[in-house]
Amino acid sequence: MAENKGKFYMTTAIAYTSGKPHIGNTYEIILADAIARYKRAEGYDVYFQTGTDEHGQKIQEKAEAADISPKEFVDQVSGEVKRIWDLVNSSYDNFVRTTDEDHEKCVKKIFKKLYDQGDIYKGSYEGMYCTPCESFWTESQLVDGKCPDCGREVQPAKEEAYFFKMSKYADRLIDYINTHPDFIQPVSRKNEMMNNFLLPGLQDLCVSRTSFSWGIPVDFDPKHVVYVWLDALTNYITKIGYDPDGSTDQFKKLWPADLHLIGKDIVRFHTIYWPIFLMALDLPLPKQVFGHPWLLQGGDKMSKSKGNVIYADDMVDLFGVDATRYFVLHEMPFENDGVITWDLVIERFNSDLANILGNLVNRTVSMSNKYFGGVVTSTGVTGEVDADLKAVVTETRDRIAGKMAKLRVADAISEVFALFRRCNKYIDETTPWVLAKDEAQKDRLAEVLYNLTESITIGASLLHPFLPETAEKIVAQLSTSLRDFDELNQFGLYPDGTKVTDAPEILFARIDAKEIQPKVDAIQAKQKEEYEKEQKALNGGETADEAVIDMDPKEEITFDDFTKMQFQVGEILSCEAVAKSKKLLCSQVKIGNTVKQIVSGIRKDYTPEEMVGKKVMVLVNLKPAKLAGVLSEGMLLCAEDENGTLSLMTPEKSMPSGAEIC
Repeated sequence: MAENKGKFYMTTAIAYTSGKPHIGNTYEIILADAIARYKRAEGYDVYFQTGTDEHGQKIQEKAEAADISPKEFVDQVSGEVKRIWDLVNSSYDNFVRTTDEDHEKCVKKIFKKLYDQGDIYKGSYEGMYCTPCESFWTESQLVDGKCPDCGREVQPAKEEAYFFKMSKYADRLIDYINTHPDFIQPVSRKNEMMNNFLLPGLQDLCVSRTSFSWGIPVDFDPKHVVYVWLDALTNYITKIGYDPDGSTDQFKKLWPADLHLIGKDIVRFHTIYWPIFLMALDLPLPKQVFGHPWLLQGGDKMSKSKGNVIYADDMVDLFGVDATRYFVLHEMPFENDGVITWDLVIERFNSDLANILGNLVNRTVSMSNKYFGGVVTSTGVTGEVDADLKAVVTETRDRIAGKMAKLRVADAISEVFALFRRCNKYIDETTPWVLAKDEAQKDRLAEVLYNLTESITIGASLLHPFLPETAEKIVAQLSTSLRDFDELNQFGLYPDGTKVTDAPEILFARIDAKEIQPKVDAIQAKQKEEYEKEQKALNGGETADEAVIDMDPKEEITFDDFTKMQFQVGEILSCEAVAKSKKLLCSQVKIGNTVKQIVSGIRKDYTPEEMVGKKVMVLVNLKPAKLAGVLSEGMLLCAEDENGTLSLMTPEKSMPSGAEIC
């Protein structure tokens, strides 16, 4: 057994119960599970916590729209989240709900403690409020009058509230981040938090609300409910036994957390609000907060209106659990957003799972049965290529350990498949089918098959944290068991004379995209149908296309005024975010034989990656101007709905770059 290396307490962000999680949400639990399983294999005593965040104004409004109570609403959604988490084979130790009685009781105590010691005070708030983000903003913080985080409309709000003295702890947090370089990962997230929030100065944080009731009451002032972030973040301590009046032995063992695994969009709450709350409670800070990137559908945001939302249960139905796990773990870079499409999933399934891995195992077991009745024997008859195979196989564990220590999970799983690729190359080098024709080469053939069986056993053991069911199927076919982590750098432990299974199971049968496409079409059609039903309900019985938006008319122009404007089709060659802005993208747009640089305020609706290659409509002769210090030489035309969502205007038919729009 691996040496016990002590405790490892890790958490995911708790999923907000606003709806069914899509594959981008599910990625986090799969990533966390791979890390948890790997740490267990290394010898850590892992405690892995996840769950659901269930309070707030947004939940209350959704429940009212569904004509059920907030508790009924969150019971349904939390149940669906847990079903999905279980479906993808996540090995969490605790699934928390912020409506759990013990959590609510402890949050009340925490709020009272912070109030009694002067960190929370009563005041009033007047400013702009973003309901989707559950955030207050001052006028100066808004971007073009809209929420700086999500770009949606904000509403004036004025209410009595309790506030937390964030500035009291800001300098202490800055010092902590500077002296603990691994606290916020990747480094780009740390730089963003320091430069955009901490160094400019923190404002006191609103920590209670009175304009809605779905939350944990402030017990000494019941018209207030605890603001959602103070409620949600504290789950990391309340659900392992923290209590201001005396914590449990479990809490004393597990805290501080070794890893908070979260999406990059909530890094601010976990690396500024949460550490300051902990400082006020006189508790140690978590050792590391990792803000992982997003998984985007074809480089685009997932949207039911487009029918492009991919859900984990649909992927599992079409490809299986481990194929789903493999794709999201393999395709997600360490820092940049990953891309998922149905075509990419099929390509990865066939090339990596069916060909590299499945075919390797099947060939090895089949040849063992064909040539030796399934009995695997080491004869000691080695060849020149054996040493390199053994070196690759025995060095893989430590290469993976180096990647996993830095949470580079995609790189780690690539190392496992590099081992399997080396095994396939070894088959090509040794040509067992040729050796089998020569009786004098029988012992050499036996050694080749032993080396393959031993290599695959080690590979399967290394694969287990990422694809647990597949790893167990592989060793079952080899009539052995998963190898202990401490033994994975040793070659030759497969028991001599073991008989492999008589009938090898096909681990991953190749997929015909033509057979999958009708199923994908049906999934997308269903999404669009559900979206239209939702829109009809929201728009008083009209579909999204039928709904209308009234605008105040602008001053009439003459035909001569119109002819002064030059509109042409442009093709976006490259695009990048403008560093000094949360809203702007800078595109290089080919218009005929010229290229213009155009800055557009569309960052909330488009990523730089998805812009590239688009044919767009351009106002070409707009006078150049600087936006956030970057020169813009034109304007991209967009439509905007009542929610502020932007959609680029694109030609209905294929049009060449430079075509006139008239």
